[in-house]
Amino acid sequence: MSIPFRSFAAFGKRIEFYVVGLMLKEGLDVYLPLVDDDAIDAVVKRPDRRFVEVQIKARSKDVEFGHAGLFAALTHEPRKNYWFVFYSERMETIWIMSSNEFIRESHQNKKGKNAGKRSIYFNGKNTKTESEHVKPQFQKYVAPTFRRILEDDPDQ
Repeated sequence: MSIPFRSFAAFGKRIEFYVVGLMLKEGLDVYLPLVDDDAIDAVVKRPDRRFVEVQIKARSKDVEFGHAGLFAALTHEPRKNYWFVFYSERMETIWIMSSNEFIRESHQNKKGKNAGKRSIYFNGKNTKTESEHVKPQFQKYVAPTFRRILEDDPDQ
């Protein structure tokens, strides 16, 4: 049985609410925009009274083996006070990166239909054990909590 398009389309919104729920559970002061036309899924008020913007990206547990941590064809220019929260459902892993970190760590496509767009591949794979793992260079972005959003300067 194939999964209807609506199910795929709704996955992103379901995960956004899941991640926002985790943020709220952790005590973050989260605001949700009614319209997502500027790549902002949430706004967080930090203890220093500063507001930061958050973009949530997710990968389903049903993606092809080896792609659980692949986030591709993302349009992004550097932004101040901006965080990415990447979530892999199959790996049950969250990575948090600032806009500048994403620009530095991602790959920008030079040609083809996605020229100018960015991709990041957080995971490696072991075909013998059919397992996926966080690549060592991205381990520092694995986030068991949302503390970075509250305490770190996204513009560094």
